[in-house]
Amino acid sequence: MVVLGFSTTLVLGDRGAWAACRVNRFATSSVRLCRKRSAVIRAEVRFVNGDEAKKLVTEEGFTVLDVRDRIQYERARITSCCHVPLFVENQDNDFGTIIKRTVHNNFSGLFFGLAFTKPNPDFVQSVKQQFPADSKLLVVCQEGLRSAAAANTLEKQGFENVACLTSGLQSVKPGTFDSVGSTELQDAGKAGLVTIQGKISAVLGTVLICAFLFITFFPEQAEKLLQMSPAS
Repeated sequence: MVVLGFSTTLVLGDRGAWAACRVNRFATSSVRLCRKRSAVIRAEVRFVNGDEAKKLVTEEGFTVLDVRDRIQYERARITSCCHVPLFVENQDNDFGTIIKRTVHNNFSGLFFGLAFTKPNPDFVQSVKQQFPADSKLLVVCQEGLRSAAAANTLEKQGFENVACLTSGLQSVKPGTFDSVGSTELQDAGKAGLVTIQGKISAVLGTVLICAFLFITFFPEQAEKLLQMSPAS
């Protein structure tokens, strides 16, 4: 073996040694790249519907991680779920935030009951403090957007068993999960003036129909009423 090594060095010379070094480095880089790719693809978020989500909790031992804001969570939530909001209420008092919060509260807040929020800087850390990386987590929100973002974030942070409820709690059939709160899980995102919009439309529609019928069947009385109205 010693003679073979010595002979190889004599035959290859400096160029051969340099080429062997290059091949060695290339092989090492390839191994590192393969290891990196394996680490990236080792976990993948599972997107499930309501029925599949129920099975994950009851049959596979998944824990429900609710990432909605505090207001929606308090309205209705799955029993025994864990709450770590992806967004938190923005109480900053700089001039720009005050302007944005005022505009928000007079439009989205008034009509839809949405809180003025900002990304939760402690979201990942809070989840890591409560769950190890191999925990089985079912991430939910109201519409499915925040839960998808949160699930992908957790997957990138090393969590290996993450599932996400597609389309959110608003798409879950009544009775699928046991819940607590002042309303149903499907309606936890409804608030503000939109919740009474249907009632207002029904009242106005009833008034218009009654007025039309009165004018149609009692035209003389309707004309007298119009004459009694103050002139414009």
